[in-house]
Amino acid sequence: MLVDAVTSLIKNYDVTGRYLDRDALDTLKEYFKSGTARVKVAAMINGNSADIVKSASRRLFEEIPELIRAGGNAYTTRRYSACLRDMDYYLRYATYALVAGNNSVLDERVLQGLRETYNSLGVPIGPTVRGIQIMKEIVKEMAMQEGIEDTSFIDSPFDHLTRELSDVSV
Repeated sequence: MLVDAVTSLIKNYDVTGRYLDRDALDTLKEYFKSGTARVKVAAMINGNSADIVKSASRRLFEEIPELIRAGGNAYTTRRYSACLRDMDYYLRYATYALVAGNNSVLDERVLQGLRETYNSLGVPIGPTVRGIQIMKEIVKEMAMQEGIEDTSFIDSPFDHLTRELSDVSV
């Protein structure tokens, strides 16, 4: 279940039986202040997802060319396609978390069991993390080109993904 920042905040205060305090109200103000930008960035990602993934993969393979060489994890059409599919998957779920202002969807739908799966398949975590960070950089560049000055809210879902994946011994 996708939980947004408002629902999550209210739930946390409800569980402890407290009224919303100054910190809670400031958090809500900040979330609503960035709401239009969040939706604008989500629409931008939606309209350009294939290009974002293509550009990010191109940059990733330029940085780490051994991935697409014989024996690399993106060598063969099947593995290359799986890499692009996974990048698109991370981008899509990062977009959900971005709009919600809450990363819980990433834990529930993406990260749970992913580390174990990648380790069992021999998928290197380092390049995966770098690919996610490149997509974040591209999205932030695009957002700035669209006139969004404060792009800091874009960091959270991408950084959450990379931080959680990086917990694995690379």
